[in-house]
Amino acid sequence: MKIYQSRSFKNKGKKLTIKEKNELDTAIKEIIENPLLGTEKKGDLKDIFIYKFKINSAVYLLSYRIIDNGIELIMLGSHANYYRELKSYLKNK
Repeated sequence: MKIYQSRSFKNKGKKLTIKEKNELDTAIKEIIENPLLGTEKKGDLKDIFIYKFKINSAVYLLSYRIIDNGIELIMLGSHANYYRELKSYLKNK
């Protein structure tokens, strides 16, 4: 299974500390093992899954979608304005 990263995801990932990156890697491994682990969204975000996990007691959301030969990691962030930014990113893509 191939893992693709969007530009937004890469940029947010670069800003994380080593400990935070390890937590993110654990979350990604869980998604790879079970791609349907996240909550599938409806409406404007159809076919997008959101997986919630904690980094340093803060809840982070990881959006991804299942594509033909893998998983595309779309966006990572805290809950504040997350869905608005995600819709904007997908609209401009």
